[in-house]
Amino acid sequence: MGKNVVVVGGGPTGMWLACELRLAGVPTVVLEQDADIDQHSRALTVHPRTIETLALRGAHVDLLAEGGRIPSGHFAVLDDRLDFRPLDTDFPFTLTLPQARTTELLQTRAVALGADVRRGHRVTDCVATDGEVAVSVQGPDAAYVLEAAYVVGCDGTRSLVRERAGIDFDGTRFTALGALADVVLADPPSGPVTSEWTPQGTLMLVPLSGGRHRIALHSPEDLRTDWPGEPSLEEIRARVRRIAGTDYGMHSPSWLSRYGNTSRLARHYRKGRFLLAGDAAHQHMPMGGVGLNVGVQDAMNLGWKLAATLQGRAADALLDTYHDERHPVGADTIEHTQAQTALMAGFSPQGSALRSLLGKLIAQQPQLRDALAERLSGLSVQYPPQGGRHHPLTGCRAPNLRLSDTEHLFDLLGDGRPVLVDFGRVGGPGTGGTDARTNRYRCPPGGEQSRPAWAAVSAALIRPDGYVGWASDETDPDALSDETGKAVAALHHPEPERHHA
Repeated sequence: MGKNVVVVGGGPTGMWLACELRLAGVPTVVLEQDADIDQHSRALTVHPRTIETLALRGAHVDLLAEGGRIPSGHFAVLDDRLDFRPLDTDFPFTLTLPQARTTELLQTRAVALGADVRRGHRVTDCVATDGEVAVSVQGPDAAYVLEAAYVVGCDGTRSLVRERAGIDFDGTRFTALGALADVVLADPPSGPVTSEWTPQGTLMLVPLSGGRHRIALHSPEDLRTDWPGEPSLEEIRARVRRIAGTDYGMHSPSWLSRYGNTSRLARHYRKGRFLLAGDAAHQHMPMGGVGLNVGVQDAMNLGWKLAATLQGRAADALLDTYHDERHPVGADTIEHTQAQTALMAGFSPQGSALRSLLGKLIAQQPQLRDALAERLSGLSVQYPPQGGRHHPLTGCRAPNLRLSDTEHLFDLLGDGRPVLVDFGRVGGPGTGGTDARTNRYRCPPGGEQSRPAWAAVSAALIRPDGYVGWASDETDPDALSDETGKAVAALHHPEPERHHA
């Protein structure tokens, strides 16, 4: 069997997966049917957890330099935005950056790491045999076939990979639409984000680079199940005037588009040698720009597991945990985007009352407000362990812990290997059982003291994707050493729960 991977689809999800595979030394080919990166970017938003994900590899610097920072997010365009500043992250803001630029930056990294990125190469078929997948490709000059150990479909909602794998894409057809327009405004509003909800419709307006603005609209006439075609500038202008009382002097549209709340979830994220990530695995209303972010985090979860499995460092059961962990995230994404759609499209008096009541509850209940902020930012995702007794931190995202005066946790994860952190609270041997698959770090005195959940932790095994694989409060050196050895072994050889044939 070969040791290579073919990634179908060259958007942010496919490019980040290629980065992760190449970081581990896996031969990787990315096949993208479009010859050039599409400059018409639906996605504009990079969420805090996605910035953290890139920061785990030191790949976030250019995005921070170029993106506009917004320290809040919205839930269904309710009146009060959710404040991200209290969140426990180094990046308590969203970045506004066109998807085209995000894709370009990640592609540059993937190529620098050695990925074979082929644009203008369209996949026409994928056929699995016992030991590999034959990928048929129509290139710019000729057709050819690639053989791969695994094929990952990052090829969008109409995924050919998903179709050839025979994976069902269950869900519901659209019942509500939205319209987008990228335009120049002669009289733009002040501030980084303008949002307004009225019984006549919902308006969001965000500045782009080059003097342009993105307008997103939802109106009562959008509650429909037929497709009216792409909007015109005149339609956009009239609807904005109706909601805001002005059209801001809009002119020179560079993109006009329409979208719906079709929501579907792949029944399996893995089926044998086929895997799915991003929009190929989940489709939903683009509320809050979550799609790109969930896709990149799919890739982060999958990358280290696929590399370890291919290179014989892990059992096949580890690859099955990709579905087990990310499928619930996809289902949750569909749930909260559909809930937001219902609230945002509640243009009736009853809908207006529901929005008002929920807005008041969020303002009055800090726990609810913070829970929604964590959900929107991507920081709330957890991977609860199955069976047995586990430390409360197991499966949780690890924040960027301060380990010494000069080092933080994220600094230790740049090579894509897990890291065993010994917090130096136990004398004697303390931790043991590490091997070439795992980095090890022992904290000097005076390390992380600010987070109560970590105050008594003697040691923790942090996965390559920044989640806690194991943690212990054990104070007996010998017992802690024994626990550590078992945890390191279990990370790469989990107990199998199912097999996706």
